This record gives sequence, structure tokens and C-alpha cells, in this order.
Amino acid sequence: MKIIEVTDKATRKLFHKVPHLIYKGDSNWICPLEGEVEAAFDPGKNPYVRKGGITRWVLQDLNGNLLGRIAAFYNRDKANTFEQPTGGCGYFECINDKEAAFALFDNARDWLKTQGMEAMDGPVNPGENYMNWGLLVNGFMPQGYGMPYNKEYYLDLYGSYGFKIYFEQYSYHLDLKKEFPARFWKIAEWVAKKPQFNFLHFDWKEKERFIDDFCRIYDDAWRFHEHFKPLDKKEINDFLSGANPTLDEAMIWFAYHEGRPIALFVMVPDVNQILRHLKGKLDIVGTLKFLYHKMRNNMTRTRILIMGIVPQFQKSGVESAIFWHLNKVMKRKPWYTEIEMSWAGDFNPQIISVYKAVGGEHMKTHYTLRYLFDRDKPFERAPIIQRTEN
Repeated sequence: MKIIEVTDKATRKLFHKVPHLIYKGDSNWICPLEGEVEAAFDPGKNPYVRKGGITRWVLQDLNGNLLGRIAAFYNRDKANTFEQPTGGCGYFECINDKEAAFALFDNARDWLKTQGMEAMDGPVNPGENYMNWGLLVNGFMPQGYGMPYNKEYYLDLYGSYGFKIYFEQYSYHLDLKKEFPARFWKIAEWVAKKPQFNFLHFDWKEKERFIDDFCRIYDDAWRFHEHFKPLDKKEINDFLSGANPTLDEAMIWFAYHEGRPIALFVMVPDVNQILRHLKGKLDIVGTLKFLYHKMRNNMTRTRILIMGIVPQFQKSGVESAIFWHLNKVMKRKPWYTEIEMSWAGDFNPQIISVYKAVGGEHMKTHYTLRYLFDRDKPFERAPIIQRTEN
């Protein structure tokens, strides 16, 4: 076997070819857009790697047949929030062969060591964790946009190498054809009509104001997490700009208490329901296909990317009030029949309780795995988020 670093157009082509070989005949797999994948490796488009590094490889046998691929990356600010500096590995695809998989993992580990890392998480992406994060272990079905899919045998490959579960991720599905729980709806309407609360959906005309509110809410809501890192406004701006063609203003909500931003809710149409027809290409033909399916309302599912509430208001029912306002929006768009609420980490019981309260059904589980380079070091799972009202 031989490892080849991806450095030019020819090797990039091989990198994108690997998953087509691995998932040939698998109707559950939806090919991501190659342009989006390439953007992750571009420091000019991905702020995560500007304060760190990223590289990738493909693996071939001696006859030149592709066996797999992997990427390794790190961000200094994030890496150093852990007891041991931690990087990541992702974009892993491999045949069902431990020798091949271990060669890829070894390469990622060794490169990260040269960058000062002492552990690696995987499979993750070089960016925020609401996109392409975790190993699918339950719920092998076509995934929603930004949710990773993989072969079932990958868990054995990771586990045999020595990765352990750092935290579990749960995805819940909400059938919009069913009524919300009556008790939830009663509380939702009551809170939504309280005069001290105000609810607004995103408006492109006031983008900067909403980005400021987004960052303020996010930082307040997640600051008690052990490895919290303040949000970069540019990352949000880049996300909004990149997702502009598919974002629906009425699916992004903010809650305010006496003018103070206290909660955010970001939901997007499930673009994967269209991308499955494009085979990773958004050329002229792909663009025409995309517009055709979008015009015909062929996206019937949405995905909740982020839901955050500042600690002081996490027991106020404000999340139910957001759903109360959102329900009016969805009734005007009857082609949407399902909401995927993904994902909730096992370290965040608060958001899990919200998803259950609204009637969500647990449909999928992903794992975020961690590998410690020092094999004698005690392994610890991600701690439960401890919040304070102050």
C-alpha cells in the first residue's frame, strides 16, 4: 500500500473518487457537493484552518487501486481548550480492511503529532460541529443536510484502532402531520403572548444586527461548556453567504426579553433531498436540476442546526414559544412534512428534554470518537454541561 498526499488537481480527483467506490450501490448515501468539500481545505474560505493547519491523503494498493482516504487538521485556539491539545481527522472513507484503515489513521496521527497535538477526534470536520460531525452507528437511512453517513463496519475500524466514545449524538425527527403534545402547545402560546418577550425571524436587510445577536446568544448559552470558544462573527457571515440560495428567513428565529437577545433557532431545508440527484456536481446541469427540484418543492424535510437559550431563560418555556411561531410558518409551507432535530449531545440533557417535549422521536445516533496518542493516559468522556443562573 502507498499513501499519497493530496496536493494537485489529479490527487484531488482521486480524493473525491474514493467515496463513489465505497458507496457504489448504496442508495442511502448522498454525495456532498465537491465544491463544499474543497472549501473546507481552503484557508481563504474556512476560518478554522487559518489558525492551524490541514492536509489529506488517499491510499492505494500497489496496483494503483484506491483503498481509502483521510484528512487531518487542527485549530490552535480550539485544540488548546482540552487537557491535551486535540486535533481532528475526517473525510475518512475506507474499504473493510483494518490494515488499510490503520494505515490512514496512523498517517493522520503522525502528522498531528508533528503539529504538537496529543489526541485526535474523529470523524469530525474542520469547522463547527453542526456540520458533518460524528460516526453514524444507528439509523442507516438517507441523512439530512450536514449529517454524515458511513458504512456500518466503520465503527469496528475505529474501535479496533483504539478510538473511544467521547460523546454520543442523538437526532430526533418530528412528524408535522401529527399534532404537537397538548400540554406543550398550551405553554407555548402562553409564553409567546407574554408582553416582555418578543420574537423575530431573520431578515437579510438587518443581517449585521442578527449576526451580532446570534453571537451574543451563542456565547451566553454555551459559555459554561468546558471547552467553550467564543463564536467568530465572520464564520456566521460566511455560513449565511454560502447558504443564501437555500436559507429561508422565516426558519431562523430569535427571542428577546425586554430587548435583550436570549434565544436563537436555526433551521434549514434539507438540501440533501435535492443533492442526491446531483452526484456532487453543481455545474450548469447540476444548477438547473437544483432549481427544478426546488421549484417543485421536492424538499419535504427541514433540519434544525442550532437551538440555544441563555441559562437564565432555559426554564422559561421560550423554546416552546419559538415552535409556536414556527408552526405558523410551516402551515404556510405544507410541502414540509418532517423536521429533523439534530443533533443533541448526551452531555446536554437540556436540549434533549426540549426535543422530547415537542414530540421528537429518536431516529439516529452518531458517535464522536477520540484517540489519545499516549495509550497509557486515562480516557475521560465529555463532561455534562454544568450551568449557573448567574
